[in-house]
Amino acid sequence: MTSRHAAAQALKGHLDVLLLATLADGPRHGYAVKEALRNGSDGRFDLPTGTIYPALHRLERAGLITGAWSVVDGRRRRSYQLTATGQERLTRERSNWREFAGAVTSLLERAPWPATP
Repeated sequence: MTSRHAAAQALKGHLDVLLLATLADGPRHGYAVKEALRNGSDGRFDLPTGTIYPALHRLERAGLITGAWSVVDGRRRRSYQLTATGQERLTRERSNWREFAGAVTSLLERAPWPATP
């Protein structure tokens, strides 16, 4: 299994919220979303465009982001931005993640339970 494939599998179920997070600071075109995900994860989430673009289209169909075409340097690009619903979802998912991560951290860092005789 390639590291890219392993990263994609590890993100299953989390990719949508991570893509929403890449748009939290403002609109980005599709490739910039991919780069923000890669850079924001210190290269651990370097996903292929074949994973990113279908997810962006799914988020757009769900009304969580909007997309608009523009021409930059003679090339057409689609830029995406969060909708109000997308921002609400991101806020909720961040809260859920913090709660989940706190519970996992609590279990993993807890002193071992005494052995049962």
